Order: sequence, then C-alpha cells, then structure tokens
Amino acid sequence: MPLLNVALVPAPDRVVVRLTGEADLSTAPLIADALAQAGRLGTCQVVVDVAAARFWDCSGLHALMAFTSEMEEAGRSCRLVGAPACTRRLIALARLADQLDLDGVVHELPAPNIVAALPPVPAPGTRLGRWRRPVPGHATPAVDEWVVPVGG
Repeated sequence: MPLLNVALVPAPDRVVVRLTGEADLSTAPLIADALAQAGRLGTCQVVVDVAAARFWDCSGLHALMAFTSEMEEAGRSCRLVGAPACTRRLIALARLADQLDLDGVVHELPAPNIVAALPPVPAPGTRLGRWRRPVPGHATPAVDEWVVPVGG
C-alpha cells in the first residue's frame, strides 16, 4: 500500500483534494503534484481534506504553504479541513497558522520552558563513564552518561 493516497473530487465551484496516509518528505512531491492538478481545474477554491492523513512533517506542510500562496496570488483560495489535533499542533509549532486557511482555530501552545536544570559540572580529575538503564518495552536498554571519579 502506498504511503499516501490522493483523490481529487471536482465540483463546479471547488475541488476537494483528499489525502489519506502519510505526508512527509517522500510524499511531498505527490502532494505538490495533486495540488497543482487541482489548481489547473480553475475553480475559485481548493479544499484540502486532511482528516485521514495519519502523519505530517514540515515538508508536507511546505507543499501546502507554497500552493496556498500561489492560489492567493491568483485571487483564489485554498482551505485546509479536517485537521486533527496533532496536525494543528505541527502547524502551530511551524508558525504557519496565520498563513494557512484552516477550518478551525489552532490553539495557542504554552510557552516553551527555556530555563532547564543544567547537569552538574564534573569536578577536575573525573571522567565520563557509561551505564545501562533498562527501558520498558525495549529489547536493548538505553545508554546514559554519568560522572565516575578517576580511579574509582
């Protein structure tokens, strides 16, 4: 099964582009091509239904952004509908909410915690060692670094 399926549903005043699957770097050209085809049909609006898109990355959003800009320059519109919370979060994180026409709001994200606890600075004469900490559900445990006194 392909990573992304695209369906174009033309109507007299709009074209609906339905995306099903994963919108990522490998499928961004398919998205751009489908949007270009929809734009060439000449309707005043293109509606992009992303309700069935399970995964998005910024390359998929970039294809939508570029197409939306082209449509606006031509006096037409591109509207994004059905975006689940995870897609809206990505749009917010990419700071594209004001550049994409969504069917609802993108909720404000909390301010990032830029003040984080720094790890302690090793004392002179110490070296880094390794220890393994098991991770539930993983066959290979994760590796963490910690400070070991020299000669200890």
